[in-house]
Amino acid sequence: MKKLLVLAAFICFGTSYGQEGLKFGIQGGLPLENFNDQVGVVLGADFGHMWAMSETVDLGVMTGYIHGFPEKFGTEDVSITLPSIQFLPVAASLRIWGSNSFSFGGDIGTAIGLNDGNDGGFYYRPQIGFLMGPSTELNFSYTGIQLDEAAWNTVTLGILYTIQLKRPY
Repeated sequence: MKKLLVLAAFICFGTSYGQEGLKFGIQGGLPLENFNDQVGVVLGADFGHMWAMSETVDLGVMTGYIHGFPEKFGTEDVSITLPSIQFLPVAASLRIWGSNSFSFGGDIGTAIGLNDGNDGGFYYRPQIGFLMGPSTELNFSYTGIQLDEAAWNTVTLGILYTIQLKRPY
């Protein structure tokens, strides 16, 4: 099932590459609640494509990579290192532009667990974005992934860059 979802994501991106609005970015943040004691810092990468449905609404697809770096516990004699936690989100995306420089919206889909014992789960990511230039956006987001017995929750700050590709016709 995981391989099928990854294949579907790549097919979406392969067919959308010739369109305008290719996005990529990075994000960093902190874990909350269930994973706060296990993970110290979260870093991620975002890739996607957005289509303008109107002047104020964009719809698209997004994927990426989320990596939770583990905390290290120990004394001089004993050291315990917890495992990293990784996800590959695949989601539909919506952005509503309240002005020329402010947007809000979110992503919803599934997050595929990449590390051992991580099956992933339902993925959602509400976000607020601020344009810093014609192609650069600063965004603040909350990420939630509903796992079988816990929930992955983080707050992140990221930067997203848009490449507007011209159509050949």
